[in-house]
Amino acid sequence: MTGSNQARKGIWRQRGRRLGVGFNTSVSIVLAACVLVMVNYLSSRYYMRWDISSAGFYRLSDKTKALLRSLDCEVEVIAFFHKKHDLFDDIRNLLKEYEYAAAEIPNLDLTVRFIDPDRDLARAKEIAQKYDVREPNVIIFDSGGRKKYVEIKEIVEYERLIDYEKLLDGRPLVKQKKIGFKGEQSFSSAIQSVTQSRHPVVYFVTGHAERDIEDYSEHSGYSSLARIMRRDNMEVRSIMLAGQKEIPKDAFAVIIAGPDRKFSQEEINILSKYLDENGRVFFLLDPMADAGLAPLLGKWGVKLEADVVVGLTMTGRELVVTEYGDHPITKHLRNVTTMFYMPRSVSPMQETYNHKSVSADRPRVSALALCSKEGWAEFNLNQNPPKFDVEVDKAGPIAVAAAIEKGAISGIDVEIKPTRIVVVGDSYFVSNSALKRGAGGNADFFMSAINWLVEREALMAVAPRTPGELRLDMSRQLLRTTHLLIGGGTPLVIALIGLMVWLIRRR
Repeated sequence: MTGSNQARKGIWRQRGRRLGVGFNTSVSIVLAACVLVMVNYLSSRYYMRWDISSAGFYRLSDKTKALLRSLDCEVEVIAFFHKKHDLFDDIRNLLKEYEYAAAEIPNLDLTVRFIDPDRDLARAKEIAQKYDVREPNVIIFDSGGRKKYVEIKEIVEYERLIDYEKLLDGRPLVKQKKIGFKGEQSFSSAIQSVTQSRHPVVYFVTGHAERDIEDYSEHSGYSSLARIMRRDNMEVRSIMLAGQKEIPKDAFAVIIAGPDRKFSQEEINILSKYLDENGRVFFLLDPMADAGLAPLLGKWGVKLEADVVVGLTMTGRELVVTEYGDHPITKHLRNVTTMFYMPRSVSPMQETYNHKSVSADRPRVSALALCSKEGWAEFNLNQNPPKFDVEVDKAGPIAVAAAIEKGAISGIDVEIKPTRIVVVGDSYFVSNSALKRGAGGNADFFMSAINWLVEREALMAVAPRTPGELRLDMSRQLLRTTHLLIGGGTPLVIALIGLMVWLIRRR
């Protein structure tokens, strides 16, 4: 009996030890889980973050942080983007920085959603219908019904590299190299745009066979341009000057696009009075069409010639422009191509061209877009194809667009709203067909000009970020040796280690 009692006591001791070990293990697991939950909770509310990158590629600038701190509203950001896109990681990381910065601002509710059109088909269809998005890879900013769309071309700058040693179908291989990331500049500008309470009202003049914002035809219509302007939070309306006493008071700017009939003197007087009272007018005037506006523009320092500016293209009708003047309108058009279609020259008069005087009473005219030295102003409009005539024609560079400003003095802070005018010698370059098939810079050029007219050109002056490069310069001999060591030496070392392990185990 004594032996059996001792055996039972031993069994109970073993069971007690097992229970004790199991209990201690359970307690440890529970405590570890509690610590993990507490750490996660504290980290979600009192997190600390450091940017250890050499260039601070995703670090928000002080201007952006100041903008976010000034907001008291809700902003929804929808990244309608393919996950496999090259810029997806850059965009995601930058938008996360906006989220982190907004989380510290009590009055700002900024949310970011990522929707992959390849995976989330239902939400992708909903977003496409709600925001009128026809193509993916766009970031949508929405605040109180005001929307702004940022596309790929606004986020990144590319440099074209031509490799003449590599040929594709007999032509040099053209590659694009990313030289600048403008994500913060574009996103901050979009946030500022959608949080502004008042929409600029822009009037398109009618009554002289101008381009119509309700016209959906490819050749003559401006419906696509109107859609772009509305997506940029502008209110677009039509106005007929005949019968009006003045330009409406709520007009931020007036656009005269491709008139084919002459303006009456009463209508010209209305425009002249509007400009004298610090108005904003955008003229898009085609060649071979006299609307009677030349004297009015001559008063403001611009001369309209009866010519067509041509360049070295296949047909001679398209003018590809890559050279721009020094002006706020064109400062973001570097490496951007704009294509005009048989534009007329817009010549700044010599006494006002890039005038540097501080006088606020004198218009200052700046060339915006110019043909290259190989182009010229063709005065024989019946010559097809056009040929340069030294005695008649004018050699390039020739301006086909100009900006005029009067009333504001550069470098002096005064409460004067300046008169601003933009003149382009072509109205077809932003028609439905041109926006669909032309160069990608056509819409950019127009929108940059209209934003300057309504004083939205300097939304955010944030410099683009340059992608970092890690270069390893090696001679051919050193590169060959390195390749042999990595390609042949690494497998040999692994094989020797395996052989040594096998020999040791054999012993």
